[in-house]
Amino acid sequence: MQGLAIMLFAMIILPCMDAIAKYMAVYQDMSPGQVTFYRFFFQLVSVLPLLLTTGGLSALKPRRLWFNLLRGVLLAGAALLFFVSVKYMPLADVFAIYFVEPFILTCLSALVLRERVGWRRWLAIIIGFGGAMIVIQPSFELFGAKSLLPVLCAFLFACYLLLNRLVGTADTPLAMQTIAGVGGSLFMIVAIAVGHSAGAVDFVPSLPHSPLGWILVIVLGTISGYGHLLVVKAFQAAPVSLLAPFHYFEIITGTALGFLIFGEFPTASKWLGIAIIVGSGLFMIWRERRAGQLHSSLNRESI
Repeated sequence: MQGLAIMLFAMIILPCMDAIAKYMAVYQDMSPGQVTFYRFFFQLVSVLPLLLTTGGLSALKPRRLWFNLLRGVLLAGAALLFFVSVKYMPLADVFAIYFVEPFILTCLSALVLRERVGWRRWLAIIIGFGGAMIVIQPSFELFGAKSLLPVLCAFLFACYLLLNRLVGTADTPLAMQTIAGVGGSLFMIVAIAVGHSAGAVDFVPSLPHSPLGWILVIVLGTISGYGHLLVVKAFQAAPVSLLAPFHYFEIITGTALGFLIFGEFPTASKWLGIAIIVGSGLFMIWRERRAGQLHSSLNRESI
């Protein structure tokens, strides 16, 4: 119950980060590239004191520095694509399309890690992508190629998770989060410089224009840092198979925030696409859980 409570709280506050990013772009005239930089910079600022308090200066020297910096780069790339998406598209649409990430991760795991994926899960992947197309199709007519950015975001985040599987976690979650903040901040400095020099409007450097703007970007980074630590804490308190379905609660929170702040609400066809994506994802989680139980049962029988 503790793990479920922590997970639900995390799924409520994490979409607030994306609502802030959209608010900064729409109402505070700040480019998504600059918002992404502030996310990682203030993530670093917010979690660094806790890291130094619990681990001292030695905690600033992770065992796998370059791996954690690369994690930050992948996360920054995914966050940038997500923030650009929410600038132009409704929050609920972006969240729904982004949740093809489990399908992409399963495909990458089969191709790279040679994990066995049965025909039922392959069918769920195909159906899930079909649901994403239902959501993307009307958005593509309105926003063009930008409607595909959440898919690219999901791909980068799937690569990030795959990298975690390949290398493992030799450092504490707090240290990994801190160094990822460094990597993400450095990446965004370069991305803003390159994008702005190329004349891209989504990479214009700027400071917040008001005290509210400063408060929001600080809250943005703090939610990023501690929200993901809450997810780690939840998975320490309860099984992955129990908590995984609650990731989809982000769609509900994102839809509510989109309606309350921006007056956005999905159409009936988009609700159908969202239902197909969530249903396919939940089926995959159920199949993986059942396969794990079967594997454990066979191991006990062999012993």
